Amino acid sequence: MAGGTTTTTVGHSYPRIEARAKVTGQAEYIYNLRLPSMLHAKVHRSPISHGRILSIDTSEAAATPGVHRVITGEDVKSVLPEPYYGPAFHDQPILALGKVRHFGEPVAVVLATDPHIAESAAQRIVVEYEELPGIYDEVAAMTSDIIVHDELKPAGTFADLKHLAGKRDTNLALEYHLRHGDADKAFEEADHVFDHTFSTQQTMHTPFEPMVALADVRNDRATVYSSTQSPSFVRFELARLLGWPESNVRVKTAHLGGGFGAKVYVKVEALALALSLIAHRPVRVAQTMEEQFYTITKHPCTFRIRSAVSRDGKVTGRKCEVWWNGGAYADIGPRVTQKSGFTAAGPYDIDNVAIDSYALYTNRPPAGALRGFGIPQLVWAYESHTDIIARELGIDPVDFRKRNILRNGRPQAVGTIVEDGEFEAVLDETALRMGWNRPFDKGSGTKLRGRGVALGFKASISPTTSSAIVNVNADGSCIVYCSTVDMGQGSDTAMAQIASEVLNIPIELIRIVNPDTDVTPYDMSTLGSRSTFHMGHAVRLATSDARDKLKALAREVGVPEGANTPLPELFIRKFGMRAGNIVGTANYIPDFSPPNYDTGQSSNATPFWMIGATGAEVEVDTETGQIRILRLVNVCDIGKPINPVVVETQISGAAVMQLGFTMTENMIIENGQLTNPSLADYKIPGFFDMPETMENGFIEAEQHNGPFGAKGAGESGTFGVSPAIANAIEDAVGVRITQMPITAEAVFRALREKQGRPLEDDCDDR
Repeated sequence: MAGGTTTTTVGHSYPRIEARAKVTGQAEYIYNLRLPSMLHAKVHRSPISHGRILSIDTSEAAATPGVHRVITGEDVKSVLPEPYYGPAFHDQPILALGKVRHFGEPVAVVLATDPHIAESAAQRIVVEYEELPGIYDEVAAMTSDIIVHDELKPAGTFADLKHLAGKRDTNLALEYHLRHGDADKAFEEADHVFDHTFSTQQTMHTPFEPMVALADVRNDRATVYSSTQSPSFVRFELARLLGWPESNVRVKTAHLGGGFGAKVYVKVEALALALSLIAHRPVRVAQTMEEQFYTITKHPCTFRIRSAVSRDGKVTGRKCEVWWNGGAYADIGPRVTQKSGFTAAGPYDIDNVAIDSYALYTNRPPAGALRGFGIPQLVWAYESHTDIIARELGIDPVDFRKRNILRNGRPQAVGTIVEDGEFEAVLDETALRMGWNRPFDKGSGTKLRGRGVALGFKASISPTTSSAIVNVNADGSCIVYCSTVDMGQGSDTAMAQIASEVLNIPIELIRIVNPDTDVTPYDMSTLGSRSTFHMGHAVRLATSDARDKLKALAREVGVPEGANTPLPELFIRKFGMRAGNIVGTANYIPDFSPPNYDTGQSSNATPFWMIGATGAEVEVDTETGQIRILRLVNVCDIGKPINPVVVETQISGAAVMQLGFTMTENMIIENGQLTNPSLADYKIPGFFDMPETMENGFIEAEQHNGPFGAKGAGESGTFGVSPAIANAIEDAVGVRITQMPITAEAVFRALREKQGRPLEDDCDDR
């Protein structure tokens, strides 16, 4: 046993502990699980975006040979009288009741032992609707007469959303307002005022293991196997629906084939539970890739940003209005609106800031958390806006950012003093890797080149709790019980490294138990890059508890302080044979001060800041608008990495994901219908879309209150990608794109506009 100030395991690039199982096909996934006597569920979904349900005819579907039963929302009410769920509002019915609010909403379900029979029968369900007008735009939803929900019922789940109140006759789920200094006065006294509006599109998470849940309800016991990122919350919510104690509900997960925020909170678990209650058999609800488009997405967003700037390039005031399109059900959107909303002014030291951030209901598929929790939408706007200001003032974009950048010891707009936020160092490292001060080849002819940078940041999700249990066996091996879900980010390996470091035993002797709420203790959720910090602390503290107990055991059996006695020998001396256990436990919750409802101010809004910058070099074909990403450099402040190679892959994966959202991904909605719900028409990045050169790295830094100096890294690589590319395009050809995705058509249209020869909307102008 030993601790010490130097590390032997933490900070080293160990291979992922589950790597062999994954590459040999031995790793367990819930999607592959089958239970005896299991029924398959297939969902009949709404073909319209807004309407009243007049009737549901299930007779033909029920008569299909092999069908066990057809179930509607009214059937669900017979076993769950209040069948509504949601982390912010209890607004989402398990199956539609009386009304549908987005296309693709689940209306009825067919159960059968053969999934193909169930799928075929689901097409025979006939639903008659009274179609209602829909609202799809987030800004229009603020004042629209089209109301998505008649009444809103707050869930009361989160400490920072306790102020949510029940409302009627509005599409506004939450409004957050921040006031810092006197923004009006700053604008009155400004030498320059800049005013721009940016927008982002609706996209989806695309986990390659679709959402899946199997429920098995027997008497007063419910077991749910799920590909969830939030096993503890799912247990809480299912127990609430049932009116049972949480001890009667068990939620188990395995490795996840991706999540990215799609699988947080309840998604298909409540439906599986209700179906098993009704059928008295295990039921599997497994989505197709298409069904994921209708279940949860990324918020489309409109962001109007205005800046007051002095003649020497100092931003003296900033006003931000952000409208978040949450779709038909709020999911975690209100928390995105508030938690990300307070960073909307950017990573800059601005004395006077006004932010208004709104969560809106519309008739689109629901939106929730997606790798960045709303931050990439904000960075897209404020870093495009910042670049425009710098260029119009004739100031180098990097120099302009450094004149205004936020530094340690200064208050962020929310009022929290910045600590361990290495904004300038991240920007400097990005510029250095880009060779920003060296001559740059701008291309020639019809192939012109440009480069751009962008810097973003994010507060950690707070307040949240993580708990861990560590069991040291009599042979000296160790089992770590925690409910953090490894969905490809390498968290199991990081937790094993922390346990190995504290206990000073080889990492090969550490085993991580996958989340099982009957076995593993509480964790709020695996989201928001919180696991390394929060669960890392919990595991560190639990192993420290076990280490202290082992020291006490050594003293009890007469081992001198500092003796290098093997652990098994301690147990043998205590119990007379290899027997017994030493168990360490810990809960971790960081300090937090909720924001003032009137001013948005908080003295302690986050336990740490995540920071990421991107530099991009592009080549634009002025005859077609085609864009080549020549180089993408991503640099982050992640404190001290627990596992440097895993961190680099996190940064790389995040940047590539954001590259897709930047260049191609777009859920196209026409006349209330989604026209491209398949990977044939919804384009995610492939190998040929990758930048020709890509660098991913991090600066030397330390988070003083982090476990071994570490902090989260899963999202920081997304922050700067979109605006860096847009800034590079303007540098190359002098056009500014303000709406994502940045397609070749958008660039070509902007080029023609600049030339005074704009294209018609439906044109094929030759």
